[in-house]
Amino acid sequence: MTTTPWLKPRKPQETLLQPRTRLQSLALWQVADPLTILAETFDPISLAQMDAVALLNRTDTKYMLTHTQLLTALAAVQSDYWMLAVNGQRLNHYRTLYFDTPNFDLYGMHVNERSNRYKVRSREYADTHLAFLEVKHKTPKGRTIKDRVHTQNLVLGMDLASETWLEDVFPYDSRALEPKLWNSFTRLTLVGKRCPERVTLDVDLSFQANGQSVQLDQLAVAEVKMDVCSPVSPFREQMHTQHIPVDGFSKYCIGIAMLYDQVKKNSLKPKLHKIQKITKGS
Repeated sequence: MTTTPWLKPRKPQETLLQPRTRLQSLALWQVADPLTILAETFDPISLAQMDAVALLNRTDTKYMLTHTQLLTALAAVQSDYWMLAVNGQRLNHYRTLYFDTPNFDLYGMHVNERSNRYKVRSREYADTHLAFLEVKHKTPKGRTIKDRVHTQNLVLGMDLASETWLEDVFPYDSRALEPKLWNSFTRLTLVGKRCPERVTLDVDLSFQANGQSVQLDQLAVAEVKMDVCSPVSPFREQMHTQHIPVDGFSKYCIGIAMLYDQVKKNSLKPKLHKIQKITKGS
């Protein structure tokens, strides 16, 4: 497939990603799971190259699917995307701490489907040990805007530096925020070859809070992130082919609903039931 000039891959002599030897490839097939094997078949792209499609101001479309459906989709779109490789690693690990008020006001904005809502989180990219304090803002027009600032480590609680930065990107009193939910997952990231697009694929999701934990085995969450000018998404076409509907998924809301009894969760019950079916293999 011809690659459009908006984002060019490195020339072979410029890449830092060396091809595997035959023995290394054989070892991979012997020990790796199918997702790891399939990920290795995608052309790689580096973090620096991916900066061209940061898409901090974007539209998002999410899907919940089984691991089998994910493998089928990846096999079908292999020629349409690069896959992010960090130090040669395609499956990258994330750790996140979400913040909310004592009364879960930010959670309430989401479950009550407020058109103007926010999330505040500290995220660590575990493989590179980079950490950021982030604010995600869903606007009334359906746009998702993300602001973030680099931090030395994961932010475990609001301090003066965090509160000062939040004043410019978060319209509420950040002093009321407290840690509520830990989340970890493994992510594969696709970058479109034809137009500015990213697809994040999250597996191995787990949540910890309130002295409890939950692991969502067999569930994959896909999020297609596109600029408004992007005309087509091969991954979204593959979801349509497999009859997988668009289905919003908030890691924060799902984790809170699963691990806190006192919060409102009636609107999430159909989604929680679907997650249960997927994780139990139904």
